[in-house]
Amino acid sequence: MTTICVLGGSGFVGRHVCAALAARGYRVRVPTRSRERAKFLTTLPTVEPLAADVHDAATLKELLRGCDAVINLVGVLHGGRGNASFADGHTELARKLVAACRETGVRRLLHMSSLNAKADAPSEYLRTKGEAESIVRASGLDFTIFRPSILFGREDKFLNLFAQLLKSFPLLIVPAAQARFQPVSVGDVAHVFADALTRQDSIGQSYDLCGPKIYTMQALAEFVAHTTGHKRMIFGADSLLTNIMAFGMECLPGKMMSLDNVRSMTVDSVCSSGCAFPFGIVPESLEAVAPAWLAHRTPRGRYAHFRDRTQT
Repeated sequence: MTTICVLGGSGFVGRHVCAALAARGYRVRVPTRSRERAKFLTTLPTVEPLAADVHDAATLKELLRGCDAVINLVGVLHGGRGNASFADGHTELARKLVAACRETGVRRLLHMSSLNAKADAPSEYLRTKGEAESIVRASGLDFTIFRPSILFGREDKFLNLFAQLLKSFPLLIVPAAQARFQPVSVGDVAHVFADALTRQDSIGQSYDLCGPKIYTMQALAEFVAHTTGHKRMIFGADSLLTNIMAFGMECLPGKMMSLDNVRSMTVDSVCSSGCAFPFGIVPESLEAVAPAWLAHRTPRGRYAHFRDRTQT
């Protein structure tokens, strides 16, 4: 049985990638800072969470021994102030991972990056993601890089955050209201990762991943309001108010948004080639998928959800 090591496997994207790998019969190692927090992965029959620090070079080499491939999904959305820095989580980890692959003989590397990642990007997040891409491309390994727009899914912290705010407040001010995204389903991204492992034509390639429709940030908030049945006043913040809001949120526990996030959103997160996915996958639309969990937030939706569960 082929063994895959998945860095970041206990996160939002990781849980879907691990499920896709397990469904294909792969044995999966998932290093995590807290095995307890990753115990949900143990329900997948071939997935093994391991307590380990992937930022330690010696530990990383031990994790890769006996593996046939490694997938790097680690991403730092909010650097500093109690979190890993962007450089540590993106650039330095990529450098350590490439070195560990060379020392252990692991040739196949799948790497998660981001749309607009490049050395001269406006945010530190995107610049360090771009630097990590450069390290992977120069590695001499059999790499494949994926660059998605913003991801949505049942456990996301994007649409669900809008839903929570709309439930709690009669008015919503949307920061970076005109920022544009092409949201992509986390399930589709997981399948692309799993499929790439057996695709020789994906080696040395970089793929931009987007869904079928472009939205502004405000349009996404309005979509969530409509889907959850919350009739709210929704206003878009201009750049000055957006920066004030981001500065304030940077100082709060949980850090919903930062100034670096705002700088990332000054560049449209859309695919120049539309929504053409590799490997013949047709990406799901937001409207087709998101109501399956967002609608449960309405009283009628919650009733239907509980009714369906009692009938299964």
